Amino acid sequence: MSLTSADFIAIEQKLGARNYKPLDVVLTRGEGVYVWDVEGNRYLDCLSAYSAVNQGHCHPRIFNAMVEQARKLTLTSRAFRNDQLALFYEELAELTGAHKVLPMNSGAEAVETAIKAVRKWGYEVKGVPEGKAEIIVAANNFHGRTLGIVGFSTDPEARGGFGPFAPGFRTVPFGDAAALATAITPNTVAFLVEPIQGEAGVLIPPPGYFREVRRLCTAHGVTLILDEIQTGLGRTGKFLAEEHEGIEADVTLIGKALSGGFYPVSAVLSNSEVLGVLKPGQHGSTFGGNPLACAIARMAVRVLHEEGMIENATVMGARFKSGLQSMRSNLVKDVRGRGLMLAVELIPEAGGARPVCEALQAQGILAKDTHGDTIRFAPPLVITADQVDWALERIENVLTSGTAVH
Repeated sequence: MSLTSADFIAIEQKLGARNYKPLDVVLTRGEGVYVWDVEGNRYLDCLSAYSAVNQGHCHPRIFNAMVEQARKLTLTSRAFRNDQLALFYEELAELTGAHKVLPMNSGAEAVETAIKAVRKWGYEVKGVPEGKAEIIVAANNFHGRTLGIVGFSTDPEARGGFGPFAPGFRTVPFGDAAALATAITPNTVAFLVEPIQGEAGVLIPPPGYFREVRRLCTAHGVTLILDEIQTGLGRTGKFLAEEHEGIEADVTLIGKALSGGFYPVSAVLSNSEVLGVLKPGQHGSTFGGNPLACAIARMAVRVLHEEGMIENATVMGARFKSGLQSMRSNLVKDVRGRGLMLAVELIPEAGGARPVCEALQAQGILAKDTHGDTIRFAPPLVITADQVDWALERIENVLTSGTAVH
């Protein structure tokens, strides 16, 4: 006897923790830009698992790489070497210019790794007094949900009720280089920031901001850490979003699409100084750098380049954004984005973004609301012009019909 969507939802509500509030769709299959629910209804995925499936669902080349490696060797721990790790290092370093690579599993683990490494670098290289290292972060940031990370979040939902938190963080407004300059002290070891704030609603800083950030960090001996876990790997039309302003971070964090959605893989990329301070036994992960993860990640990165996905993100992103901007809807306050990382912010009178996402689901589009009034659109980078136009037609139907207003 097969279960219906209602059956699955009832089980989740009875037995699952309530830390998520997903749309009431139960997915069972995915291919390219599409996913299907258990009743056989097809949807265009405009979230891409928060950019983890940039390459599209179940990409065949990544799948084959996973299966081939899974037949041979999946896990050794880092107590031993494996024949995929060195190649993973080599290929990532060649693409990004990194001097050192440290593989982890989740994006949050990559962030925690960077925090540990830059603090240690601050004490051993910069000469900050022990226990005094400070890291500057941006307001409205999202870097994960571990206890260390939510401690410097400005989102009450993320941090409320979880303290006490670790000290050593200072917050400045996102996109305000003057505020950053004022916040830097001799004890500042790093500035941790997203090139585009995705969870905050796809917030893009003013032109030239990151060039000035780079100048300030260099001038004051501060490590610039760019969290590219959502923005990297082609999402914005460049391999890394930092390329839009022609800068290079000292530490770059990548994850999500690093495995094309098949496996948790993340990595910390840095100059030799920062990751060079970590010695055996000071940091690690049982699964980090395992041969299965490395084989999957190598292919996931390869298909981005070989199949033109990054270039497609630029072209299709411009088409999608232009179409959103041209919609005649009195519900829309703003349209913003870069590449295929897009957002529509609604006016307060629209009744919130969640009802709009529910209406879009009924039209065959899956998108995600964030921060109350904003809808994120981030389809896989393999989307075609016809698929963009199909989505735009249905989005316009919803935004102009008034059905989403409660």
